[in-house]
Amino acid sequence: MIIRSKAPLRLGLAGGGTDVSPYSEKYGGYVLNATIDMYAYCTLELQKNGQIIFSATDLEEYYESELTDYLKLDGNLDLHKAIYNRIVKQFNNGIPFPVKLTTYSDAPAGSGLGSSSTMVVAIIKAFVEALSLPLGEYDIAHLAYEIERKDVGLSGGKQDQYAATFGGFNFMEFYKNDRVIVNPLRIKKWIINELESSMILYYTGISRESAKIIDEQTRNVIEKKEQSLIAMEELKADALAMKESLLKGNIQALAFYLGKSWDSKKKIASTISNHYLEDIYKKAINAGAYAGKVSGAGGGGFMMFIVDPTKRLQVIKSLRENGGAVMDFHFVKHGTQGWRIE
Repeated sequence: MIIRSKAPLRLGLAGGGTDVSPYSEKYGGYVLNATIDMYAYCTLELQKNGQIIFSATDLEEYYESELTDYLKLDGNLDLHKAIYNRIVKQFNNGIPFPVKLTTYSDAPAGSGLGSSSTMVVAIIKAFVEALSLPLGEYDIAHLAYEIERKDVGLSGGKQDQYAATFGGFNFMEFYKNDRVIVNPLRIKKWIINELESSMILYYTGISRESAKIIDEQTRNVIEKKEQSLIAMEELKADALAMKESLLKGNIQALAFYLGKSWDSKKKIASTISNHYLEDIYKKAINAGAYAGKVSGAGGGGFMMFIVDPTKRLQVIKSLRENGGAVMDFHFVKHGTQGWRIE
């Protein structure tokens, strides 16, 4: 039997960073995001030869082990190992089982589209299908968060796991004790069409480690640096305002808050932007873009811009002169999916 699964990547529209501990526990966080038709994929095959095999084909990483109930985390496919460890311990009575996982993603690591967390969700979904686990959407997202942040110890927030699991346009609330509320937004089709016509997704070609940026952000919150805390409050307010603009289909207002959020985001940590990103941003604005921001923690990865659709091609032409790539995309409503091949 073969199990396949996939989970959609997301664009962080507003509020990103307010979902990161300890800020979300102390002050509460708001995030507006939406999933797109780029995915993390997993194929799960139950083995008969008593081996555990992981193959991340996009990363060109491979791991093989004899049957065991615990795989040591040593830097090689640790997320795959940590998921296996947790599934065996929590859902299979500590009994190991032979399995082969083959994974790949449409986006590179460090892209700012939540690729690592989305992959965790896709792998968990494959195990849910294979073992018929009684896990709902909140359960899968929370398990993905715990594995990534606590079991593996990677710094980051909570929005990516919930976006990949639920899918669609969502306004998310984050509170203490890991309490998360996902509010699905019913966006009219004409608004989605207009937003797709008005958005440009640009890959800068820079892969960055979000953990380092988030660690600096976390230190600033712990040390109660005023500029960072004020910027966080601005991000939350912008997420609320952008949600209203989106629901009403006011794309120019949405663009205003997108640009405003980018200005606030840069005050949270010094590594969020750099000269290269600022140069790209200025060129896009000069070519006719209303506003833009980096998706995710910052530092590189994907940037998104909102433009007048009549000026779309001239902005794209300007962006391509920087050597990166403009990506075609569409918003998707569904979250993670899994299916069996008998």
